[in-house]
Amino acid sequence: MTITIKKCTLEDLRKLQEISYETFNEAFKHQNSPENMKAYLERAFNLKQLEKELSNRFSQFFFIYSNNEVAGYLKVNTDDAQSEKMGDETLEIERIYVKKKFQKLGLGQYLLNKAMEIAAEHNKKTIWLGVWERNENAIAFYKKMGFVQTGAHSFYMGDEEQLDFIMTKTLI
Repeated sequence: MTITIKKCTLEDLRKLQEISYETFNEAFKHQNSPENMKAYLERAFNLKQLEKELSNRFSQFFFIYSNNEVAGYLKVNTDDAQSEKMGDETLEIERIYVKKKFQKLGLGQYLLNKAMEIAAEHNKKTIWLGVWERNENAIAFYKKMGFVQTGAHSFYMGDEEQLDFIMTKTLI
């Protein structure tokens, strides 16, 4: 299995939208109403929104490829692009998704390592993320990788308020 990670550009906009829809649906469709899923997907992953995020100099997207097939992606934020005010010494992992057929192959670890590499390049001391309280597999993965729960915040799936755990990891 050949693994490569490539930074996304505006030329990748439609491919980013496609994988965003696919991975988010795979992860959460079975636990949310069709109406709330549709509302969230249309708000978060419309082309105008993704173009705005890709153009933000404090956000970066990366595709991970397995044998030349897009298998997942990562979005990291620094400074003002972070979804919560966490300070100048932090990097947020806003999205880390791997297609279902590529899960359990270590690709999440590759993406997490990429995020830590970017954090080190920017002299960040902490990385953090929000993870849905009901996403037990992801929570277990992050704990295994050294993250600890340090808080929580609301996340809206359509009109339904849900709770995301905020998990952080101190970098040395």
